[in-house]
Amino acid sequence: MRASAFVYPWDVNGDPGAPGRIASLGVDQVTLAAAYHSTRALTPRHPRHRIVTAEYAAVLYPPDERWARHALRPHPAGDWAPGDAFGEAASAFAAAGLEVHSWVVLAHNSRLGAEHPHTSVVNAYGDRYPWAPCIAQPATRAYLIALAAEAAVRPGASGTELESLGWYGLQHLHAHDKTGGVGLGEAGQYLMSLCFCPTCRVGYGEQGLDAEELAAAVRAALVPVWRGAAKDDDWGDVERGLGAETAAATLAWRETVARTLQEETVAAVRAAAPKGFRVLLHADPVSHHCGANAGVDPAHILAAADGVVVPCVDGTHRLAPFARHAHVDTVLAANLTVVSGMGGAPGRLAADAARARDDGANELRLYHAGLASDADLAAVREGLAGL
Repeated sequence: MRASAFVYPWDVNGDPGAPGRIASLGVDQVTLAAAYHSTRALTPRHPRHRIVTAEYAAVLYPPDERWARHALRPHPAGDWAPGDAFGEAASAFAAAGLEVHSWVVLAHNSRLGAEHPHTSVVNAYGDRYPWAPCIAQPATRAYLIALAAEAAVRPGASGTELESLGWYGLQHLHAHDKTGGVGLGEAGQYLMSLCFCPTCRVGYGEQGLDAEELAAAVRAALVPVWRGAAKDDDWGDVERGLGAETAAATLAWRETVARTLQEETVAAVRAAAPKGFRVLLHADPVSHHCGANAGVDPAHILAAADGVVVPCVDGTHRLAPFARHAHVDTVLAANLTVVSGMGGAPGRLAADAARARDDGANELRLYHAGLASDADLAAVREGLAGL
């Protein structure tokens, strides 16, 4: 199976040994960050540093003149990824014989929300989520589409993997996160992620819902959650909380917004890219889920994009819904965590890859070559050699 390792430019730039070390794992490709959210990352082998603090969401290359006509625009990175950090790293990987895909984070940007609060998702209580841009707003959609087209099609990239191309919500790991005290369950996550910005209020109206009444219904449905009585029946609990018709209307609005954004973004990337450029999405096969792996309808997304990258940290069960709609040339990549300290099991890589193949995967994504210990990387090397 073709395998790619996720990498940040700061894992490579300034470390001449990094490209060869990653190539020696047995991967065919790296998935290299080109636009990324704020983070604090370990660099356990870099000769110049051990911790990189990316203070805000940024592009890891010099943005071009297209942004002069946009009110919303990306920020270049600070000293954690100066200049054309992506291009420098991509060239180093090419010299080591590795193909490069750009890794582009889209609707997850706390700096955008801080500088332009009106762009953020607003929950039923009136709280804003500055890390979560509302993808229904026209200006935000234009920004995300333009960002994808620029960040994806970087020199040296033969494809892209688009993360957070859909609704983002409460779940985030934002700053020093203190949101785990009450178990929300999947239904609570959905209810707390419904947006009530002016654009979404109009959208609910188009679905026959009164936004004020809907917000009140959401708050009422969340009362058992705050009492500690949340279940985890996912969509069934949403329907019981809101009523089946109301729940379906909220989902219809959100699915329409997400699907059209995904279609327009993929089209924009393809228009900017050379022939043969692959466009993949980080995706979850349950359309009402939100987050880094956007909830999608498998049949729809595989008709629009070249494939998907599917999270498999808790098993390979999310692959099968995509496999049922895959075409001959569809990329179905199982995303396996190989960092022990982040819940991964690199020692099980060969077995996990075999299960993923049985469930329809034809490629692997390994998260994350830059964050892993030497022991983890040795296990990855052994696992890939055994495939």
